[in-house]
Amino acid sequence: MFFKDKGVYRQNRMVIALGSDHAGFYLKEKIKAYLSNKGFEAKDFGTDSDKPCDYPDYAKQVAGAILKEKYHFGILICGTGIGMSIAANRIPGIRAALCYTEEFAHLARKHNWANILCLSGRFLKEKDACKIVDAFLSSQPEDRHRMRIEKLG
Repeated sequence: MFFKDKGVYRQNRMVIALGSDHAGFYLKEKIKAYLSNKGFEAKDFGTDSDKPCDYPDYAKQVAGAILKEKYHFGILICGTGIGMSIAANRIPGIRAALCYTEEFAHLARKHNWANILCLSGRFLKEKDACKIVDAFLSSQPEDRHRMRIEKLG
């Protein structure tokens, strides 16, 4: 089986772009390991430590990689998830969703066709974050929402 989404091909593997700032670094590392254990391929765009850095830099890198059709989805993590969501959504073609529950993640994909999941490194437990990632990655966009999505530009 091959995954094809926006020109991305990897045999039996979905390819995911990851990024975080310092406040999301530890959760990003946990999610990266979790994805690897589940058979996903993850590209880490940084940051590489908990040293203070600027979240927009990583949001732009992950969003750019998705728009260049190199990755199926992105996952961005900062302290609250809000900054990453704002930064990513400033880029045309990106639909980043800040999700705190599995249901939000499911609906973000189903109704809003989100292509980036934003998470909180400070307010989510690892176990809960992994469940949210699972819900996001296993959900499919519903075609009945296409007209609304197209209005976003």
